Parts: sequence; C-alpha cells; structure tokens
Amino acid sequence: MTRIGLISDTHSYLDPRIFDHFSQCDEIWHAGDIGTVDILDKLEEFKPLKVVYGNIDNREVRQRSVENLHFETEGFRVWMTHIGGAPPKYNPQVMPRLRAETPDIFICGHSHILRVIRDKSLKDMLYINPGAAGKEGFHKMRTLLRFNLHEGVISQMEVIELGKRGLMQ
Repeated sequence: MTRIGLISDTHSYLDPRIFDHFSQCDEIWHAGDIGTVDILDKLEEFKPLKVVYGNIDNREVRQRSVENLHFETEGFRVWMTHIGGAPPKYNPQVMPRLRAETPDIFICGHSHILRVIRDKSLKDMLYINPGAAGKEGFHKMRTLLRFNLHEGVISQMEVIELGKRGLMQ
C-alpha cells in the first residue's frame, strides 16, 4: 500500500501544517504552480516527491520538474499535469491523448477548485484536482488530498482543509 499526499498551487507558500498532514504519507505529489525551488527543496527533504510544473513556475523550477508525468504505481496508470481542464471540458491539448491512452487516474491543478470525479466518458477514469494550498488565487478554502493506493484499489480519500485563503494560521 502507498499513502499519497496530493497538493497543488502552492504559489511559493507552504503551510507548515502540511508536514503534519502528510507525515504518514509515503509520497507527495505536487500538481504544479509550485512557485519557488525552496518549496521543492522542503518537500523533497520531507518525502519522495513526484512533481509537475505549472504556468507560474520559473525556469529554475521547470528544470527540476516536467510538464507531464506518466507513471504506474500500485496497479494504476497515472497522468499528472498542471493545466488539464476538467470533465467534460478538458484542455484541448490534453484531450486527444486522454482519449488515446486513458489513464486510471488523471491529476491536475490550475483551477484552484477541488474536484474528485469519475469520468464515465473516459473509461471511468478518476479525475482529481486537489484545489489550491497556497495564498494566491480566488479560492476561498486552501485544500489538500490524502489517499491510499493498493493493488488497483483507491481508498481513504480525505479532503484536508487548511483554512480560508485570507486567514493564514
């Protein structure tokens, strides 16, 4: 079993409580708009990290990440990218590949809107956007996700609320 901590859109702000919330996780996945390499350094020192860059990320961050990350883990084919759109309106650059090579789990960020949806039109693919964990953007609540993957089964999906965007604790 692999316990995942999923985060996105930190925009150069890493709430210290993330380390408590992800303390029992085996890996952290970051779906882009990291902000600074300092965020990458802190997360990599803490846990193994899978990361994609987002549209706000500078050259330094992009040199240490990728735009699209395709991998397999615990019986799942996963695709993580930053700007993926959302069901049924995916990013036009993403949609042809989603149709041709549908992953089991498609993860993106960018919208700052927490969504976990089964897309029946794409072989029951699980679409996940963890929302935004940072202070920048229009979102009201800062969020993370935590879940387990084990031999093709996803379980214990939890939404973690870090508090309102304007109220940093």
